[in-house]
This record gives sequence, structure tokens and C-alpha cells, in this order.
Amino acid sequence: MTKDIIENDPYKSAGVDIEAGEDLINKIKEDVALTHNQNVLGNIGGFAGMFKLDGAYENPVLVSCTDGVGTKVALAQEYNSLKGIGQDLVAMCVNDLIVCGAKPLFFLDYFASSKLIVNEAAEVIKSISNACIDSGCALLGGETAEMPGHYVDDNFDLAGFSVGCVDEAKIIQSKNVGVGNILIGIESSGPHSNGYSLIRKVLNESKKSDEEKKDIAKQLLVPTNLYPKLIMELLENYKINSISHITGGGLTENLPRSIPKDMSIEIQTSTWEMPEIFKWLSKEGDISTNNMYRIFNCGIGMVLIVDEDQAEEISKKISSLNFKNFLIGKVKNKVQNNSVEFL
Repeated sequence: MTKDIIENDPYKSAGVDIEAGEDLINKIKEDVALTHNQNVLGNIGGFAGMFKLDGAYENPVLVSCTDGVGTKVALAQEYNSLKGIGQDLVAMCVNDLIVCGAKPLFFLDYFASSKLIVNEAAEVIKSISNACIDSGCALLGGETAEMPGHYVDDNFDLAGFSVGCVDEAKIIQSKNVGVGNILIGIESSGPHSNGYSLIRKVLNESKKSDEEKKDIAKQLLVPTNLYPKLIMELLENYKINSISHITGGGLTENLPRSIPKDMSIEIQTSTWEMPEIFKWLSKEGDISTNNMYRIFNCGIGMVLIVDEDQAEEISKKISSLNFKNFLIGKVKNKVQNNSVEFL
């Protein structure tokens, strides 16, 4: 490309910098390559990513999901803390995949901004790459879009898409749940990536000093836990009847998705202590306990539903893998409209 064309680039005058996009690819290609394995065909920069299924599955079923991190992005930008936001994006997708028993295979990201700030985007994508490695999946590709006039003030947004695979006979389904099954709640790292429109409102309206708000934001921006490697190891050794990823809708809305419609769940709230960040949100935002359970994970990021006679052993195994966990409740016959009862 000649110097004259570059200096008189009409696309750049409209707010889209092609050279910045090329610079970003050069900055991230090594990080992306670290996520690749023998199943990835081709290199970064192609029109599409290719992934070869190996012979590990008898009757393979592909499982897919897409998600974002919501307005946690806005909080991360406001407090100039982007190192964990890529992990949030990956986690929101791969944690959904594992609920079905599917091993994450690959991930794709979408990064859209008003103006591409190369170092900022590279930091986010490095976080995505690291999270893919921790989840055992490849970062197969992505899209970076500059959209001046649509996004403003250097804002950006993220979305992700992931595909996993599970043998048909090993798909985890709610029909496997029985009355008397025990719920094992696995710790979250904080609010994960849900409820941040309310969180930001509470933080913005707080009378805390700017320095105190900065400390609170640091807690709120802890990246979402990645559960796939933990769950995959458990599935190799134990029977897991059902799994619930506690995301938007909290415990109240997500737990019923993992049990048959004629059953309900009884939660003993005394079995774990709600982390301090949630206590602060409840008090500072005047949010009732019922609404806390309906909006946030309240310290429980993933719930396993298992047979009663295996619950203690599975709990000990989870602890040995450095995840705090709690026996938080049990499955009952449904006797009223409420699917989840908090005691």
C-alpha cells in the first residue's frame, strides 16, 4: 500500500482504522496460537476457523452457546481494569457448556468499539486467550469491529461464542434428578458477570469516597470462575445427575431449570455465608434478601445435583481441587407453585 493511499485514507477519515486492526492481529497472534492444539487446522487470519473432531466420541453431540459480560465492561473501563474481563467472557460461555456435560472445544470472540485502541483490545484478548487455555479450548477466531457513531466515547462491547462436545449417552439432563438428591453449591468469585446494571447504580449512588469506591470496584471486577476442568474431572469419576450455572436470575431462577417440573428445591441458607461484597450490595442498595437470591449468585456459582450417598465424597473431591463448596439443599416433591424454597 502506497504512502499516498495511507495518508489520504477515506475510511480512516470516517473513523475506521484498517492499520490499527492489522496492528492488533500482530499483537495477539502469539497469545492466540498458545490456545491451539492438534485439532485446530489453519492459522489466525483466515476467513473461518477449522476444528477437527477426533475419535474420542462414540456418538458426538455438538453443544453451542453465546453470551456476553453485560455492563461489567462499563465498570471495567471506568476503573481502568481490563485484565479479567476476557476471562469473564469465556467463563460465561464455557460454564454453560459444561452444564450439559460438554467439553469445551473452541471459542470465538466479538470485540466492537467506537475506536479501536490497540493496546486495550490486546489486553482483553490476552485475557480471553488465557481463559481458553485454562478451560482446555482453542481460541479459533474472532471479529474486531470499529463502529464510530454507534458506540461513543471509546466504549466497547464484548460477545463470545463457544462449541463443546459430549457423547450422546453422557448428556446431563434434568430427567436424571430424583427426590432426595443433594445440592452441592460451588463457590463463586463474586457477582461473576451478572447484575452489573444494578451494581453500578448502587456504587454510583453510594456515599462512599472515591478511594473506597475504587476498593469496592476491585472486588466487583474479580473475574468469573472457570469451572470446566473441575466439572470434567468430577464427571470422569462420579455420577452427576444435573448441574445449574448460577447466572442472571440468581439461585431463584436458575435452579428450577435443572430439575423436573414436578419437583422443587429446598435451600438451607445457613450452610454457607454470603460473601461480604453481596452483604454490602444488599445493605447499600436496600435490596431485600429475596431479591438478592433472585438477582445474584450470592456466593454460589455452580450447583451440582447428586445422589445423597455420594454427596459427601464428591464434596471432599471438590475441596481437594481447591474449590470451596457446601451441601446447600435437597430435591423434594413439588407441593406448591414455588420451585425453590429458602429456609
